[in-house]
Amino acid sequence: MYGEEIHYVGKRIKEIRLSKELKLIDVALKAGVSKGLVSKIENGRSVPSLPVLFSVITAIGENPASFFQWMNFTLSAPYYLLMREPDYQPLTKEDSVGFHYFSIISRSFKDITFDAAYLLLEPDSRRELVTTDGMEFIFLAEGEIDYILGEDTITMHQGDSLFFDGRVPHLKVNHSGQTARILVIYLLFNK
Repeated sequence: MYGEEIHYVGKRIKEIRLSKELKLIDVALKAGVSKGLVSKIENGRSVPSLPVLFSVITAIGENPASFFQWMNFTLSAPYYLLMREPDYQPLTKEDSVGFHYFSIISRSFKDITFDAAYLLLEPDSRRELVTTDGMEFIFLAEGEIDYILGEDTITMHQGDSLFFDGRVPHLKVNHSGQTARILVIYLLFNK
């Protein structure tokens, strides 16, 4: 899968689950996976294996063929993928206030998925700590934030970068008076 298709899968699963008023735990039990994994798939924080993906699609009462029928698998060229800023698509992640993610680019390879997102982090934004099944790289393009990483709090200033294991609970916090602009790169482990 390429580009927006990675995000389409999780977003589509969540849309269908919510439209059918299914609970995360019920889908997880029916699919034979953890509730946390289903949540991570829905929020683009984990790329499932094909058997897990089909189990989840079946658990929400969908046929895999119809689930994927609207996806566009074409690329502009075989050796590159260009995304223009107006084409960045908003991403819906965990319940949060003031976290505005936009997908820049996403590519899957054999064992890893490269996923780049642009985050506008509003002052006094809020959400819970999260984990991601992979490594993360953060570049703070503008602003100042605190980054909670496990038991540590790291203050980041404009131009700073941070690389870490996303399986450690983490959270971006903006106590400044301005919106922070952040490049987030995920190297997700394909399961």
